[in-house]
Amino acid sequence: MSSVIENVFLECARAIETSQLITRVSTTDKEYSFQNWFSDRLTALGLNFDEPSRNAYPDFRLVDFPVGFEIKGLEFPGRGANYDCNSQVPSGHHNGREIYYVFGRYPAQSKDKSYPVYDLVMCHGDFLNADHNYIHKNKNLKGFGSYGDMMIRDRKMYVAPTPYALTVGTERQITLIAPEDFDVSKSLIGAGGLVRVESERLIRGYSFDMMSHEIEPSYLPNPSAGKKHPFKVFRSSNSNGPEVTLA
Repeated sequence: MSSVIENVFLECARAIETSQLITRVSTTDKEYSFQNWFSDRLTALGLNFDEPSRNAYPDFRLVDFPVGFEIKGLEFPGRGANYDCNSQVPSGHHNGREIYYVFGRYPAQSKDKSYPVYDLVMCHGDFLNADHNYIHKNKNLKGFGSYGDMMIRDRKMYVAPTPYALTVGTERQITLIAPEDFDVSKSLIGAGGLVRVESERLIRGYSFDMMSHEIEPSYLPNPSAGKKHPFKVFRSSNSNGPEVTLA
């Protein structure tokens, strides 16, 4: 399976280095054009995948391999430190698939129909969040309003840091961040090692006061507090970019 992920990464690197441009879907599009660019990479490799849809996760699910890719296009300059997860907490595993996130940055507010990918980070989902047990659910509460016949929906939105915020040395580069046991060929070279450490406590829940508009979290001890999650950083063998470190 490592070879499939490596091939997808190398195809992304080849496309960027040979100026395979993103083609804008529409003037209001903020995301799907980069998804289409990535779709072309899978097609070039002859990989079968389920077509992405608005409510599906991850965006691309390979048919012949238990691998999925979640695509995050980012305008540059623009919001690059974090991104909205749209009700799906990032994770390295989902429904039996290993999940990789693909972050690509491209020029903001470009008037051109086609434009380049500035840089790209493909990272294992565990680099963003190593918890595989949390299950997202939306709930509701009835009885709100002066007549007591309205409903409040608790629809959670998660905001996670991007690899560009978590690392130094990934800007203007094409980078793969994978678990420590990831096997690679001679087509990739090492560009550093990263270790993320689990926090001492976890948020168990929260309460929201609708009069004061204050939100209060509740915590519980993290049973895996201090656990280290090591990752390796790779680039294509013809790259001479800097070593990547944690910010």
